Amino acid sequence: MGNVIVKMEHISKAFSGVQALDDVKLEVEEGEVMALLGENGAGKSTLVKILSGVYTRDSGTVQIAGKEYGNLNPSSARDAGVAIIHQELNMCRHLTVSENMFLGREIKGAVALDNRKMDEEAKHYLDELGVDISPRQVVGALPVSKQQMVEIAKALSVHAKILVMDEPTSALTSKEIEELFRIVNRLKEQGCAIIYISHRLEELEHIANRVTIMRDGHYITSGAYSDFTMDEIIANMVGREIKERYPRVECEKGEKVFEVKHLNAGRMVRDINFSLYKGEIVGFAGLMGAGRTETTRAIFGVDPKESGEIYLEGNKLKIGNPLDAIKAGIVLAPEDRKKDGLCTKLSIRQNIALPNLDTIGGKSGVLNSSIEDELCDKAVRELSIKTPSVERDAATLSGGNQQKVVVGKWLVRDSKVVMFDEPTRGIDVGAKVEIYNLMNQLKQRGIAVMFVSSELPEVLGIADRVIVMCDGRITGELDARSTTQNEVMRYATMFENKLGNADKEAV
Repeated sequence: MGNVIVKMEHISKAFSGVQALDDVKLEVEEGEVMALLGENGAGKSTLVKILSGVYTRDSGTVQIAGKEYGNLNPSSARDAGVAIIHQELNMCRHLTVSENMFLGREIKGAVALDNRKMDEEAKHYLDELGVDISPRQVVGALPVSKQQMVEIAKALSVHAKILVMDEPTSALTSKEIEELFRIVNRLKEQGCAIIYISHRLEELEHIANRVTIMRDGHYITSGAYSDFTMDEIIANMVGREIKERYPRVECEKGEKVFEVKHLNAGRMVRDINFSLYKGEIVGFAGLMGAGRTETTRAIFGVDPKESGEIYLEGNKLKIGNPLDAIKAGIVLAPEDRKKDGLCTKLSIRQNIALPNLDTIGGKSGVLNSSIEDELCDKAVRELSIKTPSVERDAATLSGGNQQKVVVGKWLVRDSKVVMFDEPTRGIDVGAKVEIYNLMNQLKQRGIAVMFVSSELPEVLGIADRVIVMCDGRITGELDARSTTQNEVMRYATMFENKLGNADKEAV
């Protein structure tokens, strides 16, 4: 670590009368990882967007490498050496990988763009990350995890002095996270300053040098990471002590509610068989690409099924599309909340009301505003959605509150099966506990709950039963209370182990 390269003092910012930042400060030194911590809505993303020129500040000063800057814009911030990897992927899905990486700074030839040179440069940075992605691939065709790695490669390509990483590992596999940490440590050695935002607090011990903690738009404290215990970090973030990070509610296992038999849907859903019972939560574990998300999509009717049977309370269902599933009482909170779970340009009220028009309108088809008010108020109250009004656009909410709206619109229905796909991805520790409590409430009400998660401590802490998938198949079913992370990983890597044994036999 060395000289102070970023110094932000007395930073304030308001949006439509809502104070997002109030007299906040941040200092970052060369060659260090500064972990910027706080709950969703604490103001972390707003602060780094001011640094990167996305937002203008209302007051305060910003110094980069000893030089004071007025109102930064993305271009001047980039010229000053600032690069940012946003929490929500910020890419043109119809363009190729290299076109996205060089957007706004294209390499020009004699008479046209030098696409060959841009492809070569893009491949160089992708190879540095150890990612097998062709520069000519269209970004929209890539899975979320690989899109995230493209964003990281893009940031590396501008030779940033200050690299802001806003939830960079939220969609990465364990192997990709290890590779990212290797890159982070290499950048530190080269003198790059890294501002690292993550809700996965267990990551900090691997890379963080110092921490700055924010709460409700205010600066709370900062210091060396080694000077804080995890309980102290969490208490400073949420303003209270969280006694249980994974609250578990014990219920007596009841009758079978839901059953899937011999479900097939493409290469990633092969002969899936499982049941859900009242009074339990079932967690689906596995590595990225194991087929967990594809299984939920096939059940919900998003993707076509090749074969298989689905039963609810003993009755065989015919689900050809999501509307069939919703009417039957089977609902899904999807992995990509902004793409598949929300209409971000509509209000919170409209997002909650849209899938419930049959309830709000009744048999007459005329919308009943009092019923709509009741449903919306109930969702906001029970999920503690932080908003000054249900008329606010969903896009203005923090990631955690957006996830609550996605869940809330289904909970106002009389749903019998609720599927969550990565329900706590990108949300803070306090909001996570609220989601866990919500799942426990559903469990206590006799609703069948299943959830997909890439965080093994979460699966083992919340689920009663764990179903493990690998290469599109179920490879294990375990009791969450008695199993271990190592045992889950053994089932999650069965296909890789099989390949490894085959290679040994071939030798």
